[in-house]
Amino acid sequence: MLHPRITLNCKGKPLSLDPPAVMGIINATPDSFYAGSRAGSVDQGLRMAEQMVIEGAAILDIGGMSSRPGAAIIEVQEELDRVVPLIEAVNRTFPDTVISVDTVRASVAKAAVRAGARIVNDISAGRIDPDMYPTVAGLGVPYILMHMKGEPATMQQAPQYEDAALEVLDFFIAETRELERLGVKDIILDPGFGFGKTIRHNFQLMKQLHIFGVLDYPVMTGISRKSTIYRTLGVQPEEALNGATALHMVALQHGSRLLRVHDVKPAREAILLFQALESA
Repeated sequence: MLHPRITLNCKGKPLSLDPPAVMGIINATPDSFYAGSRAGSVDQGLRMAEQMVIEGAAILDIGGMSSRPGAAIIEVQEELDRVVPLIEAVNRTFPDTVISVDTVRASVAKAAVRAGARIVNDISAGRIDPDMYPTVAGLGVPYILMHMKGEPATMQQAPQYEDAALEVLDFFIAETRELERLGVKDIILDPGFGFGKTIRHNFQLMKQLHIFGVLDYPVMTGISRKSTIYRTLGVQPEEALNGATALHMVALQHGSRLLRVHDVKPAREAILLFQALESA
């Protein structure tokens, strides 16, 4: 298996993805699909952050706008009001933990980095805000490049692929070239599980996750408690932790270096078991 670049320069703070790391999800939103990820206040967000740091999260991903299927785009100021105070508080309280901002807007990315974020996580790959790529280049922070077919409001309306993994790979090749041309040095690839993909597409991507290693960039897996798991198992998101952990191990075996999760401790345990398996 190829070994991608595994050390990120997070605005002057190095972050190694060897061994693989965990990104904990904190949603400053009232409507994210999993209620357990929602922080209704700065204090609640800080309590969630503290628990995730204790359990071993290397990154905390803070977002202010839901990206669940059918989610609406909110006003910029509302998003800023949700994320900036929480990022400031988390950065002040946990200065050694890397913060990522989950946003599709360049203006929010700028404000978040000023507030203490060190990574930009953009589900839209610059499609919603064309200023995003040059903005990230100017900010000098790592960028999480995700594949999504369509937009959140329409992405699950009968998505079709001839070969899902190859189409996502072609997308990554084109977009990383453009990001490199603009001067973005650290890129993380996210195949976008559940973003314009059927359950079958998601499982196909999981089986072929290793092919993205040809690009020499680390791959992030974001499948925690998603519908691919809970619909396959016939349960609710609240009951999908075991399924998420199972697929996290599969992702690690196929080369994923970063797990974006709602439940940090089980993901860290999966990584520890993966390490033991690899070194046996």
